[in-house]
Amino acid sequence: MPQPTALTKCPICDWPVASDDRFCGACGHDLSAVAAPPADQPTVTLNGVTGDAPEEATPLDWPLASPPSSDTPPPVVRPTDIAGTDSGGGELPGPGRGVRFDRPREPDEYPLAAPQPPDPRTADLATPPAGTKLCVACRAGHVDRDGYCENCGHAQPRERDHMELQLGAVAAVSDRGLRHHRNEDSFAISSTALPDGSPAVVAIVCDGVSSATRPDDASLAAARTANETVLESLPRGTHPQQAMHEAIVAAARAVNALAEEPETAQEHAPHQNAPACTIVGSVVTPNLLVVGWVGDSRAYWVPVDRSAPPARLTEDDSWAAQMVSAGLMNEAEAYADERAHAITGWLGADAYELEPHTASFKPDRPGVVVVCTDGLWNYAEAAEEMAEAVPADAAERPLHCAQVLVGRALDGGGHDNVTVAVLPFPAPPQGAGSA
Repeated sequence: MPQPTALTKCPICDWPVASDDRFCGACGHDLSAVAAPPADQPTVTLNGVTGDAPEEATPLDWPLASPPSSDTPPPVVRPTDIAGTDSGGGELPGPGRGVRFDRPREPDEYPLAAPQPPDPRTADLATPPAGTKLCVACRAGHVDRDGYCENCGHAQPRERDHMELQLGAVAAVSDRGLRHHRNEDSFAISSTALPDGSPAVVAIVCDGVSSATRPDDASLAAARTANETVLESLPRGTHPQQAMHEAIVAAARAVNALAEEPETAQEHAPHQNAPACTIVGSVVTPNLLVVGWVGDSRAYWVPVDRSAPPARLTEDDSWAAQMVSAGLMNEAEAYADERAHAITGWLGADAYELEPHTASFKPDRPGVVVVCTDGLWNYAEAAEEMAEAVPADAAERPLHCAQVLVGRALDGGGHDNVTVAVLPFPAPPQGAGSA
């Protein structure tokens, strides 16, 4: 018997039909002849073979909990107590052979591979010539004589850009300043003993002449030579003032010798002079204060008792000083002139003549000697101004005093290299440093 159709419309003319209609009311089509819906598609495996329907899984034999009892706690069932099954209900296979679960733990560190041997084609390029340095920026280029990397052009930091040193009771600080590309000042400080065992403290400060060739080398050679000469002379019994005179003469010879070096000839230009510098030094003993100088570097006396007057201990070898000494200008007018700082005396092969100046003093009270270049006294020219800049505890803390004075010059503009040494008077016993 034909089954009623579940169609809602005639498949031929789309006429709406009821669920119990056997024929279409519009076209008379036999609705019972509609084909039955196809059966479900069989399951096809990945290899294209029709798979059989999975068998009904065997129910798991779950362990039953024991009846509750106040004396015996219920057993704890862990997942490992139940055999695992796959999606078809079968038992899971055990671990295959060759699979280990007891392998050792991962190490905290792994050994690094051995470095590759250097390429012989570039080995020579990576090794700088003897005496040269590698650039601190690119670590590849060599640093030329002017302190610049030949590879990236980076300016290298120089050791002399800022220097600080304290030896017992004497200290010195030197700084490049804020305008110059290098520090052409230099200093040397030391202490020794006189033949009677009394102490002597020495400070030498030099200022390279910027318009000359190798001014930084000139100041360095002069400071070192003068200091070494004083240290050789004083223990032999040479008077400190005579020792200072000999030190300046020896420093001049050292600077003159630079003009004969091949390095100077390579750098020398027609418009430049031979290496040159100024010099000022001081020797302090328990009862004597000696200064010596050539050029416009200065020494000041600042007493501990600020009610006593300070004093400038040197006279500049400069155009302004000559105008004042000749009575042609007063000091204010002379130092206001643009030619004021033109020096008339210096150490160097092309100096007009060498005329070392020395002077000795016997202060009647304690104080400090400030030995400095014009990079400092340009900002505290008068003795009273220098005394105001010197801290009250300068005799006990000479390094701090030197730092303060250099800071004053930098705060004032730092237009030049600035170097200052501080020596207390009287010279303390050897081994007695600042607090």
